[in-house]
Order: sequence, then C-alpha cells, then structure tokens
Amino acid sequence: MSKMKFAKEEKEIITKKIQLYFQEELDYSIGQFDAEFLLDFISEEIGAYFYNRALYDAQSILEKRLESISEAIYEIEKPTDFNRF
Repeated sequence: MSKMKFAKEEKEIITKKIQLYFQEELDYSIGQFDAEFLLDFISEEIGAYFYNRALYDAQSILEKRLESISEAIYEIEKPTDFNRF
C-alpha cells in the first residue's frame, strides 16, 4: 500500500479536528504543527488498519450485492430441457 496522502484542504480539516479533540476532551492545546505530526504518525502507523477494515466492509457489501444479483437472474431464468448444474 502506498503512503496515504491527503489534499491540503483535507489535511487542514483533519488537523483542526485533532486540535479541537485535544482541547475539548483532554483540556490540552496543541499547535498546528503538532496536530499535523500526529496525523502523519496515525496515517503511517495505524492508517493501514482502517484502510483494510474499509476494504473488508466493501468486499462484504459487494458479496451481498452479487448474491442478490445471482438470485435475481435465477428468478428470471426461463425453463429449458438443458440443465446447467
């Protein structure tokens, strides 16, 4: 997996959210540089876990949709003398 890169605007939003979290939940102020540093650390060290979880969730959704499509195709299949199975 390549390194996660955020657009400048995304990074600004995430950094502000980190700063707000520290202020509201921990009653501790951190600067923009420290928040960006923390974001980089989380992205590099923990990001792959979130990425993989999202892939597993997407795969599960696709499997359910494909099963639904297979059922729908079976329902509209016309009877013939030929048996596929």
